[in-house]
Amino acid sequence: MSKMITKSLGTVGLAVILSTTALSGVSMAENLKVAWSQDATGLDPHKQTAFSSIRFLELMYEPLVRLDKDAEIVPALAGSWQFNDEATVLTMKLDEGAKFHDGSAVTPADVKASFERILDEEVGSAARANFTAITSIDTPDDMTVVFNLDGPNVPFLTALASVNAAIVQASAIEAGTIGTEVVGSGPFKYESWTPNSSATLVANEDWHGGEVAIDGLDISVLPDETSILAALRSKQVDFALINDPFVATLIPQASGLKLAKAPVLSYHVLQLNPSRGPLTEQKVRQAISCAVDRQDVLDTALLGEGAVTGPLTMAAYATPQDQLFCYQQDLEKATQLMAEAGFADGFDMNIMAATGEPPTAASEAQVLQSQLSEIGINLTIEMKELNVYVDHWLKADFDMAVALNGGKPDPYTMYNRYWTKDGNLQKVANYIDDDLDSLMAQGREETDPAKRKEIFQSFEKHLAEVSPWVWLYTGYSYAGTQDYVDGFEPTPTGSLFGLANVSVNK
Repeated sequence: MSKMITKSLGTVGLAVILSTTALSGVSMAENLKVAWSQDATGLDPHKQTAFSSIRFLELMYEPLVRLDKDAEIVPALAGSWQFNDEATVLTMKLDEGAKFHDGSAVTPADVKASFERILDEEVGSAARANFTAITSIDTPDDMTVVFNLDGPNVPFLTALASVNAAIVQASAIEAGTIGTEVVGSGPFKYESWTPNSSATLVANEDWHGGEVAIDGLDISVLPDETSILAALRSKQVDFALINDPFVATLIPQASGLKLAKAPVLSYHVLQLNPSRGPLTEQKVRQAISCAVDRQDVLDTALLGEGAVTGPLTMAAYATPQDQLFCYQQDLEKATQLMAEAGFADGFDMNIMAATGEPPTAASEAQVLQSQLSEIGINLTIEMKELNVYVDHWLKADFDMAVALNGGKPDPYTMYNRYWTKDGNLQKVANYIDDDLDSLMAQGREETDPAKRKEIFQSFEKHLAEVSPWVWLYTGYSYAGTQDYVDGFEPTPTGSLFGLANVSVNK
């Protein structure tokens, strides 16, 4: 491993405000009218797991580092950082200009308090498992934070690049206002939010990342994405997040509209609950994996707009799919496995999916229902509103679930919360064995890239074989914009943080 990993903070998100009054040359900004189909389910950045919540909160809250459009780590609240030779100590220098929205400086005390909150089991933080390696946090001066780790931990830096690791005010933690009030340090300030209806954010004129070229964001929640397309066509909306691939394909056909599209690391998956009934049997889970035609699910639900994937969605670590267990549909093998498990006549079960998030969820559930009926598994589809779905998901209160889960550029950061014995979402996965836990630990500690790849490919092969979940495919992120909206770049994480770089040039 390199002796030092250091970055320096440059000007991030600087946008040029173009004049709307050519004769006077005066630069004018305005609010960007934004629409999306799914709203946030809460305002606590440490607790939220839904994509809709994360993309909203990351406009207001900041982590220490973030991922750019190439999934490279770049500065956020930390202007520079350095690992020691053993990757057991990470020293970070805060950006001197970083301030919270109330004007107070972001300090090492806020960083320490934020991670103490994340690590507090009673809080129920979504990313807690990524930070249990922290043994102590030092704050030697007004700008420095030192994370002391319990062993080599290369993926620790990547884990910091998430709004689930946002830095919040120590005073807000003490007051108990996280989740009810929003005082972040990001490019936009909270002004108002009417759940499932609308929100207004205003530009942070003192943002340490650079100048925001627009005055703010007027956000509308329009559950029907065809209505979002109509709003774009009529210029009632300047920028829209699109989830439905069919709607996305129509955008370039409309005059004056542009489509921003990028492959993402998030993955569509059939989550099985290995603690329930027949699913406790490995051969039943394997039979399900063999019975699923992943390409057919992709083609039917997502119009082929994506790629079949194994558990690891990042190209640097992914195993060739012909080396993964039963990645081509094999109904004969599936039928045999069902018989060997004692379920030759099949069984009945429920499959849970969220309404509208992703918009392909209902279609995925229907295709899977049809495919699994071929081996005698009769599924009843339960469609739930997103907030209800999330509640059931977090409690592992389901037989099977159609899910869209987030991806990361590092396998450990992506999966340790599910597939380690101490993972904070291990209850959701409801499956763990010594091999998965050991391989995760080895991947965390190994610093040699080639050896890490070998470790995680072994992890991926084993995970596919024991089949607690059935991974399906990855897709794309889509954003529709007016042709006068410039500066937005989609990212592999599906982040909307790039709205900080947008300018409106009417």
